[in-house]
Amino acid sequence: MPHDGQKLPETLLPDLLALTRAALAPVEEALAAATESLRARVAPAGRVDAGALEADQHAAHALAWLATYAEALRQMQGWAERLEAEGRLSEMEALIHQIAFGEYLAQIAGGIPMSQGEMARLSDIGIAPALDNPAIAALRGRGNSPGARARLVELMRDNGGRASFGATGLDDELEMIRDQFRRYADERVAPDAHAWHLKDALIPMEVISELSEMGVFGLTIPEEFGGLGMPKSAMAVVSEELSRGYIGVGSLGTRSEIAAELILCGGTPEQKAEWLPRIASGEVLPTAVFTEPNTGSDLGALRTRAVQRGDHWAITGNKTWITHAARANVMTVLARTDPETTDYRGLSMFLAEKTPGDCAHPFPDDGITGGEIEVLGYRGMKEYELGFDSFTVPDANLLGGQTGQGFKQLMQTFESARIQTAARAIGVAQNALDVALQYAEDRKQFGKPLVAFPRVAGKLAMMAVEIMVARQLTYFSAREKDEGRRCDLEAGMAKLLGARVAWAAADNGLQIHGGNGFALEYAISRILCDARILNIFEGAAEIQAQVIARRLLDIASGRRN
Repeated sequence: MPHDGQKLPETLLPDLLALTRAALAPVEEALAAATESLRARVAPAGRVDAGALEADQHAAHALAWLATYAEALRQMQGWAERLEAEGRLSEMEALIHQIAFGEYLAQIAGGIPMSQGEMARLSDIGIAPALDNPAIAALRGRGNSPGARARLVELMRDNGGRASFGATGLDDELEMIRDQFRRYADERVAPDAHAWHLKDALIPMEVISELSEMGVFGLTIPEEFGGLGMPKSAMAVVSEELSRGYIGVGSLGTRSEIAAELILCGGTPEQKAEWLPRIASGEVLPTAVFTEPNTGSDLGALRTRAVQRGDHWAITGNKTWITHAARANVMTVLARTDPETTDYRGLSMFLAEKTPGDCAHPFPDDGITGGEIEVLGYRGMKEYELGFDSFTVPDANLLGGQTGQGFKQLMQTFESARIQTAARAIGVAQNALDVALQYAEDRKQFGKPLVAFPRVAGKLAMMAVEIMVARQLTYFSAREKDEGRRCDLEAGMAKLLGARVAWAAADNGLQIHGGNGFALEYAISRILCDARILNIFEGAAEIQAQVIARRLLDIASGRRN
C-alpha cells in the first residue's frame, strides 16, 4: 500500500481503513439494539419462549442476517488491516474492501436480502438506529460507486479473472495447499466436470484414489490415527479449491470429515483405532444416513428404529437424500433405540458396515434396498432413498457404546460440516465468476466485449467482492474451530452467507451468458444447478437463521450453553 498520501484511482485511500473502522461501531450498536428489542419480545422473563420466537420468525431471521453482516464486516476489517500491516493492501484489495462496506452498509440501512422475495429491515426488529455518521456517509456515498466497480473489473481482467484469489490473508503453508489443490482442480477435475454432470455419471474411482493419495480423506484426522492432523482452515481451503473444479469432487471429503468427527468426538478408543485409519487412507468410504422422508430438518422426530437382539442390532426404517450411498463401505446411521421416546433423547448412532455396490446392484447386502433420486445438480456421487429391514449391525458398532447419545454426537459435527459447506459455496461462486468473466471477455455485442458494459462489469465486481466477504467469514470460523473455541454461531453465519453468495454468483453468471447460459452445453448451467443445493443441505437457510437468532438471544440473556 502506498504511504505517500496519494489516492489510488477510485479508492478511498489513504483514509479507507480509518473510515471502515469508524463505521463498525454504529453497526455494532444497531445489532445490540436489535438483539435487545427482539429479546424483550420473545424472552421477557429472561428465557426464550420457543412459541413466541416462531411467531416472530421474520424479525428473528432479520436479526440473524444483521448479525451475519456485522461479523462479515468485522472480518473484512481484520483482513484489510492485516494486509496493511504486511504492506500487501494493493489497489485491488482496497477496492474489494471499500465496495463491501459501501454495499453492506447500504443494505443494513435499507434492507438485507434474505432471499429473492424477502428483505430483512431494521424496522422488522423494532429499531430505527441512525447509521449516518461521517464514515458511513462517505462509504455509502462513494464506497460502491460505478467507478470503483469499473476499476475493480479492470484490475480483474489484468489478473486473469481471479480477483478474489488476491491476498486472502492466509499463511504461507495454507497458500501452498491452495496452490496444490488449485492445480489439481484445473488439471484433473475441471476438464471433465461438465461431462460428468451431463451424463449424471459417478466421479471416476481413479479421481477418488488420487484424492486419497493426496490425503483428502484424512486431512484433519490426527496423525496418531493415520491422518495428516491438519487444521480446519486447511480443510476449508481444500474444499474450496476442489469445489471450484466441481462441487461433487469438493464434497467427496465431506462424508469422511463427518464420519471422522463423529468417531473422534463420540467413539470408544476401540472404534477410533478401528475406523479412523481406514477412513484416513480412503480404504473406507463413509456416507451419512440421517434424514428421513417425513422429517426433513426435524431430526428429533426420526422413526427409523434399532432393536437389540443379542450381540447385534436390527435396523428397520426408511432414509432419504443419502449421498454416495451405493459406493460407501460404512454408514453412520441415526436410529431410535428407545421406542418410548418421540424426540432427540431416544436416538443413537451406529457405524453400519455394508458392501459397496455398482450401478447394476447398488445395494447387494441383505436387509437394505435403495433407489436413486434424480437431481438437478450436485451430481457425481448420486442421491438415494434407502430402506432397512432388520439390517444387522454388531453391538460393537454402536457409537460410543451407549444408547441415547446419537443426537448429541451429531450436533458435535455441525461446526465442521457448516465450515466445509461454506467453503464449498465459495468454490462454486468462484467458478461462476471465472466462467462469467471469461465469457464476458470473449462475447462481443455491438462492437465490444460484454465486459465493457457497466452493468455486466458491475455484476462481476459484486461477485468478486461478495466471494471475498464470504471467504473471510469462513476462514474466521475455521480459525475459531482450530483454536478450540465454540464456533457454531460463526460457522452458521458463514454457511448462511456463503450459500446466498454462491447462488447470486451463479445466477448473475448465467445472466451474463444470456440465452447461451440456458443451454446445457455451457458450464454455467451446471454451476447454477450446483449452487442451488447450498441453501438447503447442512441446514436450510431458514433453519440456519433460526438457529443463529436463538443463539444470539441466549447469549444476550446470559445463557452461554
